[in-house]
Amino acid sequence: MRTEKSIEAFNRALKSIPGGVNSPARAFKSVGSNPLFIEKADGSAIYDIDGNEFIDYVGSWGPMILGHAHPEVVKAVRETAGSGTSYGAPTILETQMAELIGEMIPSVESVRMVNSGTEATMSALRLARGFTGRDMVIKFEGCYHGHGDSFLIKAGSGALTHGEPDSPGITKGTAKDTLTAGFNDTGSVENLFTMHGDKIAAVIIEPVTGNMGVIEPDREFIQTIRTLCTWYGAILIFDEVMTGFRLAKGGAQELLGITPDLTTLGKIIGGGLPVGAYGGRKDIMDSLSPSGPVYQAGTLSGNPLAMAAGIATLQTINSNGEFYNELEKKSALLEKGLCENLHKSGIPAVVNRVGSMFTIFFTSEKKVSAYKDVMTCDTEMFARFINLLLDEGVYMAPSQFEACFVSSAHSESDIRYTIDKCQKILDRLKE
Repeated sequence: MRTEKSIEAFNRALKSIPGGVNSPARAFKSVGSNPLFIEKADGSAIYDIDGNEFIDYVGSWGPMILGHAHPEVVKAVRETAGSGTSYGAPTILETQMAELIGEMIPSVESVRMVNSGTEATMSALRLARGFTGRDMVIKFEGCYHGHGDSFLIKAGSGALTHGEPDSPGITKGTAKDTLTAGFNDTGSVENLFTMHGDKIAAVIIEPVTGNMGVIEPDREFIQTIRTLCTWYGAILIFDEVMTGFRLAKGGAQELLGITPDLTTLGKIIGGGLPVGAYGGRKDIMDSLSPSGPVYQAGTLSGNPLAMAAGIATLQTINSNGEFYNELEKKSALLEKGLCENLHKSGIPAVVNRVGSMFTIFFTSEKKVSAYKDVMTCDTEMFARFINLLLDEGVYMAPSQFEACFVSSAHSESDIRYTIDKCQKILDRLKE
């Protein structure tokens, strides 16, 4: 695999961009190599500036559920851009998006558009505190909700990858109001409510994690959280920035049968453009300015290009009644092949998959269901695996602690090629 142009581009970027990248997850530091600079993408493939082609299982970290440059999405963006890119005033597109979200996720009775997943989670947390009049929030080890100060306490995603769960710059005052529980540890949540119940404004959780790798919650665990929030009057926030419209039409909450009070969204609702949203119970959402006293604003919120791309994406999904069944079949085929490969190789690893999200954990643990299990992973083995995969034309998340994604654009031949190449690589790693 040729990388000369990407290396040159990275060295150039280092001179004017911190670390040479605009998001730490892109840096490839945790796998001991330099980032690839992408030139274009189409369907299930991405192409770097050196001319290498890859089957892409990153999908811009989740939003490309239809694959890259889907014709309907591209058409919608082009047509909308021809009339202007931003107005700083309401458009019908914002209402269309709000109505679509409400139809697909019944718990979202009212929704506010923002510009990123981080903005959505920060705003949802402020709203929960304003609505309840309380200060404390419970989050979970390894869950990542963007780079807001309240969330960078034992965080996942890039913070976990780079070994800095607690970021410098977070004040002691902010940290003291963030309580941390163990994912899939029911007792830890119960203990926090017993000690601080009347001070807890909200519980925020990735209902299926993607930022310490893919982990599904135990049903008793997630139901207990819902029960405790109801009993103590705390707001349950599902961070579905990654899982929303990815795991099911109604997101992870549809799969789990749990109704949160607030939901944060992003990624897929922008069709690949910058976007975020948060919504839920109307009585809570009505506390937002200008209806209520909790202030939040954004000049580019509900940007027409992002709305058009997101509407085209959701309408394409809705037009195919078998969309999620077809995506499940492809994802299950990939999981089965990877598990068979690992069994043949004898290399200790676990494949976790929920819907079209998956992670290969290189660990001797028999099951990965919590942060402590994730931290047993052999990151050196993972790094070797990822770099060899790139040599074979397969692009997976360059961090042991992230999710990979299957899109509707992935063909059966893409998946079988991936399985075959993984087997070849695992055989090499075993030597």
